[in-house]
Amino acid sequence: MKLCSSTLSVVLVLLELFMIDVVSSTKLPVTAASLNVKKPQAKAVRAEDLLSFNHYVKTCPQAEGIIQQKVGDWIQKDFTLAASIIRLHFHDCVVRGCDASILLNHQANERRAFASRTLRGFEVIDDIKAELERQCPKTVSCADILTAATRDATIIAGGPFWEVPFGRKDGKISILKEADMVPQGQENITQLINFFQARGLNMLDLVTLSGAHTMGRSSCHAFKHRLSNFNGTRKPDPSLNSMYLNNFLKKKCKNDLDLVYLDAITPKTFDPMYYSNLNKKLGLLSTDQLLKSDKRTGPFVTALASQPSLFESQFSVSMVKLGNVQVLTRPNEGEIRVNCNFVNAKK
Repeated sequence: MKLCSSTLSVVLVLLELFMIDVVSSTKLPVTAASLNVKKPQAKAVRAEDLLSFNHYVKTCPQAEGIIQQKVGDWIQKDFTLAASIIRLHFHDCVVRGCDASILLNHQANERRAFASRTLRGFEVIDDIKAELERQCPKTVSCADILTAATRDATIIAGGPFWEVPFGRKDGKISILKEADMVPQGQENITQLINFFQARGLNMLDLVTLSGAHTMGRSSCHAFKHRLSNFNGTRKPDPSLNSMYLNNFLKKKCKNDLDLVYLDAITPKTFDPMYYSNLNKKLGLLSTDQLLKSDKRTGPFVTALASQPSLFESQFSVSMVKLGNVQVLTRPNEGEIRVNCNFVNAKK
């Protein structure tokens, strides 16, 4: 049976009056529970929500200044360290989160993994930590140092600024086999997307953070399969620029550990040239070039190549997200290491 709108209105009013009458007759207060209305549940506090920009304001106000000065001094001596610090931060955050586990130096840890063999910048973090221990003993975590140093290295290289929230604890566990799950340049895009999504990062983050390859170098081992026997064809990767291949890469790569700049055009500058290079088939790693050809990530490459300001602003956003991955912020979750290479001795 269908009810006209006027009849339906009357029914609703009567139902409302009936409910009020029932509640009043039982002399119970009208509450959300009595009306069977569920209260909205309080939103769970995430670990990253416990980070703050003023974490060291009282305990070590000079922390950021010390980190910035030290990073600048090291990069002035060796500009390639800027990219190395950024990469070190990435390897740390995508394995067990941003807990400085990559810095631990013992047998069978992340630092000894095959995927970590070309990581650099450990001495920079050690130098910063030593100075902070002199100024503010047992206060600033190695995880916070690495995260802030990455921001400062980016700025020194010509990249954007972003605010770094602090309060990370240092982890006590570092496992070699987990570090070997970090992408090494030969994965397909689906594998990369899944890897990033498992860490709370989306496709835009994937393409944007890959833009860090506008600086830095890669060992020839990571892309040698593209030079002569791609996918068992005994031919080069057809998505690789032939002039780049024959006139440069084949001459440069005599040994697996020989190094090649990831950005063939402006390797010493933080800029969006990386994306323009992909349009010209100059992506060094197969994972780089696939970002352009895959229909899921290709539009992001096109947008970032054509809008330099978009790359800078999004890089800041994605780096903040990366720095918040699986952070340890509660007292019982980690510690403040006195030496970034070792877990604190038990008392």
